[in-house]
Amino acid sequence: MGDFITEAFTLLAVAIVIIGLRTYARATSAGIRNFEIDDYFMLVAAVVYSLETAAAYSVGAKFHGLANNSMTDEERTTLVPNSPEWNMRVGGSKIQIIGWSLYTLLLWILKLCMNVFYGRLTEGLDGMQTRIKIGLVAIGVTYVTTILSILLGCRPLHKNWQINPDPGNYCQPAVSKIDLYVTVVLNVVTDLYLISIPLPLLWKARIPARRKYLLLVMFSGGIFVMMAGILRCVLILTAGANGAQQAGSWACRETFVAIIIGNIPMIYPLFRRSMQRMGATWLFTHNGSTGRSGGGDGGGWSQQLSDRKADRKAKFSHPLSRSTLTGSDSVEHIVNPAETTITKDGINITTETAVITSNSSRRDEEAAYPHSHYEKPTLSQHQKPGGAGYSFHVSSKSQGDRGYQQQ
Repeated sequence: MGDFITEAFTLLAVAIVIIGLRTYARATSAGIRNFEIDDYFMLVAAVVYSLETAAAYSVGAKFHGLANNSMTDEERTTLVPNSPEWNMRVGGSKIQIIGWSLYTLLLWILKLCMNVFYGRLTEGLDGMQTRIKIGLVAIGVTYVTTILSILLGCRPLHKNWQINPDPGNYCQPAVSKIDLYVTVVLNVVTDLYLISIPLPLLWKARIPARRKYLLLVMFSGGIFVMMAGILRCVLILTAGANGAQQAGSWACRETFVAIIIGNIPMIYPLFRRSMQRMGATWLFTHNGSTGRSGGGDGGGWSQQLSDRKADRKAKFSHPLSRSTLTGSDSVEHIVNPAETTITKDGINITTETAVITSNSSRRDEEAAYPHSHYEKPTLSQHQKPGGAGYSFHVSSKSQGDRGYQQQ
C-alpha cells in the first residue's frame, strides 16, 4: 500500500505540472483572453484527477481494499452487521461507485478537450468540421451511457454495498462486469474515432519523414490509453480479493497516461521553443545541406540553415508545418499529395492544406529571436488575430501568372 501511495501522489504531481505547462503554453501563445473551452476543461480535469486520486487512496488507506466482493456465502452470513469489517466493506463499496464516476468523468473530459483541439487544428478543411461535430455527439452519448451503466446497472442503488445476501456481480462495483465492459468498449471506440481525425491528414502530408513520424506517434497516443484501459479491465477481472485495490490503482494510472497524451500536442511548441533557445535545434530540423531544393518530401527547400547559430535565429514553426522560404512566400504549410490537380483556363490549381501561425505566436517569436528575418503572412479568412495558436485552412496555389489565390 505504501508503494501505491507514493506512486499515486507522484503521478498526481506530474499531471498537475503537465497541465500547468499546457496552460502556460496556451497563455503565452494565444493569450488568456483567447482561451478556448478545452483550456478551461483541462483545468477542471486537474481537479477531477485530484479527487480520483484521493478516492483511490482511501480505498486502501481507510477501507483496506475491502468491498462487498470476494466473499463466500458463509462469510456473508457470519459477518456481524456494523462490525469494523462490515463498515469497511460497505464504505469501500460506496467509494468504488464514486471512483468509477470520477474515472469516467475524467476520461470523457479529456476526450472532449482533444476533440475541441482537433476542431481548431482542422478548421477550414472540407468535411472535417462535420467529423468534429460527430465526435462531440459521440462523446456526449457515450458518457451518458457509461455513467448510467455505473449508477443504474444495479437497482436499487443500495444493493451496490449490500453484504448479505450476495447481491450478485452487477452489484459489486469493484468488479462489476457491466461497468467494466461498457466502459472499456465505449472508451476504446471513442478513442479510435478521435485518433482517426488527425492521422490521415498527417499520413498524407508532404513534410519531412522525421517530423511526420514524430507527429504520428504524438497523435497516436490514444492507443496507449486504450491499452491501459484494456489492461485495467483484465487485471480487475483476475485480481480476486484484490479487485477493489486494483480498480483504484489502475484507474489512476490510466487517467494519468490520458492526461499526458492529451497535453503533449499543446506542450510540444513550448518544448521546441525552449530547445531552440538552448541551441538544440538539430532535434527538429530536417537533415540536408544548405541550399537544397526540390525532391525529398515534396515542395522542396529553397533555403536551409547550415549551422546552429543560424538555427537559433530561425523562426519558430509548429511541428505540423514547414516553411517553404521561397522569396516572399512565408506561409507555413503541408501539401497534401493525394489532392487532385484541377486545370481551369489552362492554369493548374493544386489544393493544399496550410498551417498558419497566429499573430500572437509571431509576436512571441519576434521577442525571442529579435534578429530573425521573416515576412509576416497576410491573415487568411480562417486566421483570427490573437487566436489560439495554429489553425488549418484550405487554399489554392495557381501555377501560372495569377500567382497565389485564396479559395
